[in-house]
Amino acid sequence: MPDFAPVRAGRDRHRLRRLVRRGRRQIAAALAVGAAVAAFAPARSAETSDSAPTPGSSGSRPDSAAKDSGREVVSAPVRISDAATVRLLQPNDRVDVIASRSENESARVVAHHARVAKVLLADDTVPSDGALVVLAVPRRIATDLVGAAADSRLAVTLC
Repeated sequence: MPDFAPVRAGRDRHRLRRLVRRGRRQIAAALAVGAAVAAFAPARSAETSDSAPTPGSSGSRPDSAAKDSGREVVSAPVRISDAATVRLLQPNDRVDVIASRSENESARVVAHHARVAKVLLADDTVPSDGALVVLAVPRRIATDLVGAAADSRLAVTLC
């Protein structure tokens, strides 16, 4: 008779289950550690990761590079002609700002997805003259907004 170890059927199946179970535990532990790290890490949004740092915050780019590129975020107060629409807005809402010079001319979008920083209530503004909204936008967009407000009526749409 040849000398070899006896064959035991079905043992590999238990070994595979053990490996899978152990793998599940390791994945669960890794996910738990990741969740704990994410909970205690400083919050970063998609907008702040692509754009330059906001004034007063630290970032990887120097301030001069942020100013040169026009991506520095500034507060731009704009008067929206429809005060009732402004009453619907809340801080941190995203809006598109639309400028229209006259009834005959088509409207143009001046700012896309601008963040509402502050809404001045109706008591703070003259109702017949619209309402004031402070938007957080890149500097180059702020100059476009001011230019459009000088000779156009501004409106907003919620994004």
